[in-house]
Amino acid sequence: MTAGQVAGLIAAIAFLILVFFIGAFLMKMVRTLSEVNKSVKTMTEDMDVISKHAEDILANANTLLDDVNHKVATIDPVFKAAADLGTSVSELNAATHDLTGKVKSTAKKTATTSLFAKLGETAFNAYRGRKNKD
Repeated sequence: MTAGQVAGLIAAIAFLILVFFIGAFLMKMVRTLSEVNKSVKTMTEDMDVISKHAEDILANANTLLDDVNHKVATIDPVFKAAADLGTSVSELNAATHDLTGKVKSTAKKTATTSLFAKLGETAFNAYRGRKNKD
């Protein structure tokens, strides 16, 4: 064999080894892509199920929110009435304080007037008693 033939044989063997490794690499790549494809299919199915559950949850949440809004609308007048009652009680309390102050003032004036009336009556009775003795 000549040197050119030996070089051709080495090149052919190297090319055969290269083809073998490329084939093995492509086989692994095909298996990996197959697994990725299966994973994507499984994820798509899972996402469909999750999406369906999310839609159900959102529908229930909307129903619940509508129910809560209806109940709040029903209860709202009660809170308004309670606020009005609080205002009325505060006004009544203020009026009671005013009336109490007026009664105290009148009582003080009446007590003073009563004291002077008693004093005047006593003086008149003393004057009358003195006049009757004369």
